[in-house]
Amino acid sequence: MHFMTFSTLLSAVQLVTALATVPPSEDPFYMVPLDIEASPPGAVLRTRTDPSNVTSVLNCSAAYNILYRTTDAGLRASWAVTTLLIPHHEVLATTNGTHVARLLSYQIPYNTADPDASPSHLLSTLYATAASPAPADYIAHALARGWYVSVPDFEGPNAAFFAGPQSGFAVLDSIRAVLSQSKLACWTDARYTMWGYSGGSFASFWAAELQASYAPDVKFVGMAIGGMPSNVTHALQQLSGTAAAGFVPSILLGVTAPFPEARQYIVKSLKTEGPFNATSFLACLRYNFLEYSTAYAGQDMYKYFANGGDVLNAPIIAHLLGNNVLPTYHGIPQMPIYAYKAVQDELLPVQYTDAHMQRYCEASVDVLYQRNSIGNHEEELAYGAPEAVKWITRWLNGDTTEVIKGCTVQDVAVNITQALAYR
Repeated sequence: MHFMTFSTLLSAVQLVTALATVPPSEDPFYMVPLDIEASPPGAVLRTRTDPSNVTSVLNCSAAYNILYRTTDAGLRASWAVTTLLIPHHEVLATTNGTHVARLLSYQIPYNTADPDASPSHLLSTLYATAASPAPADYIAHALARGWYVSVPDFEGPNAAFFAGPQSGFAVLDSIRAVLSQSKLACWTDARYTMWGYSGGSFASFWAAELQASYAPDVKFVGMAIGGMPSNVTHALQQLSGTAAAGFVPSILLGVTAPFPEARQYIVKSLKTEGPFNATSFLACLRYNFLEYSTAYAGQDMYKYFANGGDVLNAPIIAHLLGNNVLPTYHGIPQMPIYAYKAVQDELLPVQYTDAHMQRYCEASVDVLYQRNSIGNHEEELAYGAPEAVKWITRWLNGDTTEVIKGCTVQDVAVNITQALAYR
């Protein structure tokens, strides 16, 4: 999750521009493909030139929406869309004397249970970058380096926010889909990495853990993740009543989206009368990040439930949440990892990320984990970016002068000076 300070967030609301394009819920391009069951994961089912002005916003030569087959959290055939951004000037890496394309899969923390707030629809607006210009800056920076960039709608068609397996499957299948599009680029022996912060890191590390079993053909050369939400249950317990309370309905509605019985349990547990009622809670299904952050700020979200906070303890809900807090249970990442976290992260406490990275280290994953003593959750988005870009560049270039090997945990002090030098 990428949280803003809420004075910043409210200012950002005024800067969001509406797209003239049709939202996914009304756009025939996003309709369920008829042959979805017959297609293998990663198969491309539809493509089009992106209808928005994203090429001018991000300064790229072309942008394509690619709709592909994937798998949902219930292991059923599903689909997702990724937006492939083409650089103006492709800069190839050299591998064994051969020039190869470089691809970054960038997972935007769009954090919503509303499918109409997916990146493929809102990438050209400020909101698509979670109320901060930083992710858009990083995408533009990658394109300026001559890298291709893929931005997947990893929550899928039902906006399954925080449904870990679905997010991971969608990222992996987006790579398969992109690499199959030989008319858009020469992908032979292409080198590709992942990068995500907060909600984007959630999708990234799920993809990393599922890769060996679900997509052994997908070979990432590295992954950079920051601000990791390593314990979803804790977030749900702690965020109610805070400025970030809107994440509670968004997460509960997102994680239950692929599971009708679990969603029905949530709906039936809501009060039907009074100021905290089902209608107000379920309105979150139509809210993007900025909208629900404003609508629910400071509210005790468990006042909406007849059984209060015990809704989290119901077996049907606890099971889904538990699936999202078991690092290495679903698989062991096969690529080197650069991870970064603010020690003073006030929203996603560092001790859960410490435990997450320790699990990786115990599983012999190659990890460089930097714990920054300066800044909070929002600030670390920028503070950790220069080091992330450094490692991504090395991986994409095939540079082995410095590698991540074994498990290294470093306490660092990175401030705005370094971040501004990068920006």
